[in-house]
Amino acid sequence: MERIIKVIALMNHHLVIAEIDEVAAADIGQPDCKVTKPFIINTESGQTILEPYLNTVTRDESFMMGSDKILTLVEPTPTLLEKYLDLTKE
Repeated sequence: MERIIKVIALMNHHLVIAEIDEVAAADIGQPDCKVTKPFIINTESGQTILEPYLNTVTRDESFMMGSDKILTLVEPTPTLLEKYLDLTKE
């Protein structure tokens, strides 16, 4: 199965890169996107640094997220994709 890796612009202005799968929500308003191995994209220092998402509170690598929290999904640049794949290789 091919991995779908996207940059996710969230409503809270964070940028996240992750593998993403759309899943059927059991009820209206329930999370309907599964993000796997998400990393926050931090560019404040002038460099692109990937930081594990929620790493201070959990070691989980998969999260459910409501699509209403997502502004848009875009393809990562080749350099960003390479950096992400290097960090997530098994």
